[in-house]
Parts: sequence; structure tokens; C-alpha cells
Amino acid sequence: MESLVSSRTGRQFQRYYNGCRQVVGCIPYRYKISNQSHLLQGSLIENLEVLLISSPKAHHLFFPKGGWEIDETMEEAALRETKEEAGVVGILENQLGKWSFKSKSQGTFHDAYMFPLLVEEQLDVWPEKNARRRIWMRVKEAREICSHSWMKDALDVFVRRLRHGMRQKEEENRTTCALEFLRTEQQRIGIVPQNGDEEADCYLVS
Repeated sequence: MESLVSSRTGRQFQRYYNGCRQVVGCIPYRYKISNQSHLLQGSLIENLEVLLISSPKAHHLFFPKGGWEIDETMEEAALRETKEEAGVVGILENQLGKWSFKSKSQGTFHDAYMFPLLVEEQLDVWPEKNARRRIWMRVKEAREICSHSWMKDALDVFVRRLRHGMRQKEEENRTTCALEFLRTEQQRIGIVPQNGDEEADCYLVS
């Protein structure tokens, strides 16, 4: 079992594909209001916060990411890097996509895969605590401050996904309300039994 207070180091186990280093990362997020069921789309995004971290030797801010190694799955690497760099753990959600970029510091090309992470716990002690700062901020602020353009794109994809999911929930709620109203009307005029034990087709009543 890996120590909580140490990070993996070295490049001997790094994955490469067609000469590109493979990296993975997360957009850690949380809601200021724990119960989001009653929030509208705009309110949902307004109550969303994402976690950025600083680089060890500079003041740049970005989302946690790092090398995907040959002895772990992509998901395991994403969780490990986020825990090492940002000191948070939680629920890893479906991949947002793949981005290719050239590292300014290394001069090499990378393929990056990003995931949303719904944060369940923020650790007091983590491997890179003394090397990085972590800062929670709203989506708009994070997009302005994040130093990597491809990470801003990943954040945009994440927000679009949340909005799409919210629209689907709203449509499902409207459908449920409409069906409940129809069932009530059918019972009122005697189309279906009052006890609700039998199913009935939908009828157009004029």
C-alpha cells in the first residue's frame, strides 16, 4: 500500500503512445449547497466550485494531473494524481475527453485525459501539501485563472454536461407531473380504478 505522505516519482513506468506521454487529471468539484435537487440550471452552476492547485515553483493555477503509469488503469491514475497533488478523494465520473498539448517545460507532446471528481473528503495531510496551494473557486473565476487553455476546454465540457443533465432531469420531472395529472383525471372520471391496482392505457378525453 502506498504511503499517504509520499508521491510516486520517476519516469521509468510512464506510458507513451506514438511518442506522446500519457497523462490523466481531474476537475475536483463540490456544491456550496449540498441538496441540488431544487436548483435550476443557472443556480446549479452558480453553486458549483472547482478546486485548482498551484505549481510547485510558480504561481500558476490549474487542475491536478500527472503521468499515467503502466501498472495502473487510467481511472486509478486519475484518482492517485488528484490525491497526491490536491489532497482530495471522491467519486470519479465519466471521462470528459482527450486533449493533446505540448509541454512548455519539457518541450514534449502529451495526450491528456480528464475526469470530473465529486469531492467527498478533503485531506488535512497529503503528499504534496508543502509544495502546492489548493484553492476552491467558482467556475467563471477558475476559467479565467487556469493557466492551461486545454484545461479550460475540459472545464467547458464539464459545465455543458452538467447543464445537459439538468435539462434532462427537468424534462423528466415535467413528464412525471403530466402523467400524474393524467392519472388523477382518469381516476376522477372513472377511466381507471380508484385503487390503482390495474394498469390502463392513456385516453384522450375531449
